[in-house]
Amino acid sequence: MNVTEINIYPVKSTRRIALHEAEVLPRGLRWDRRWMLVDDDNKFITARQHPALAMVHTEIDGDSLVVAADTCDVLRLPLYPGQQQTTRVTVWRDTVDAVLANPEADAWFSDFLGVSCRLVQMTDDLVRGVDQDYGQADDEVSFADGFPLLLISEASLADLNSRLDNPVDMRRFRPNLVVDGDVPYAEDGWQRFRVGEVEFAGVKNCSRCVFTTVDPDHGIKSPDKEPLRTLSTYRRRPEGGVFFGQNLIPRSAGVIRVGDPVSLLD
Repeated sequence: MNVTEINIYPVKSTRRIALHEAEVLPRGLRWDRRWMLVDDDNKFITARQHPALAMVHTEIDGDSLVVAADTCDVLRLPLYPGQQQTTRVTVWRDTVDAVLANPEADAWFSDFLGVSCRLVQMTDDLVRGVDQDYGQADDEVSFADGFPLLLISEASLADLNSRLDNPVDMRRFRPNLVVDGDVPYAEDGWQRFRVGEVEFAGVKNCSRCVFTTVDPDHGIKSPDKEPLRTLSTYRRRPEGGVFFGQNLIPRSAGVIRVGDPVSLLD
């Protein structure tokens, strides 16, 4: 079993950047979900409410984050901001410190979405903890929904697609890691495993939402509510939620690469 995809999403809810290799840090892959949009009440904004966000491209170019969309000029932001102004922002149940980007970025995203919003960044010195029901006291996460990484197997997607009239691709589910293999949903039970030389803990199956219905090529929600509707027929749990994929917490640091072997430890 091997890694077939490595993805990061520097600005939460925007398009992926597919990588050949990535550095694993305590809060996830470097530059993954380090930026996020917030509304006038400093609450997080995602493609759940504004599916057009899924059409925004990002790129890491030297010391800059480059942001682009078909209808807008290119926006370039420093990866390491100089003078910093912080504010308190809310991501789900967490309220944490974040660095304000700049008025140019705020205007760019506000114009693109047609709503007032601001771009914020989680710099290396700012920390958001992982839910202690699933992690350890010093575990941390970026602006991802709850955990540092998400892994899905190709076999799980193939099984889902066998049930759909119109198959979907992996982009609907926004994983950081994709692995090959023959057994659908085997990743549900992975507790400790190694990718190359980096160890991970599988801590919680990923509960899915309306975001999976957003067409990544067109930035609109599927009118038939697929694939979430079909997932709910066979992946719903008695305790509530529809699950697809495994959330991970790194247990060591290092570099992982496409093609790395995946070795189960438990």
